Amino acid sequence: MKVTKDMLIGELLQMDMSTAQILMGAGMHCVGCPSSQGESLEEACMVHGINCDQLVGTLNEYMAAKQA
Repeated sequence: MKVTKDMLIGELLQMDMSTAQILMGAGMHCVGCPSSQGESLEEACMVHGINCDQLVGTLNEYMAAKQA
């Protein structure tokens, strides 16, 4: 499955809990917060001042490597 900007953080974590490491490494330390589960990646990136395109790229690289 491909990660997109409009994907909810909760959906992403359900796909693969290891993505939490990537999100926290990018500066999103609120991953465990219940309200963050309903935020899209794009919304969370805006709040935290993170480049969303870059983060989505990193997440998709991780997912592709995992499937290889």
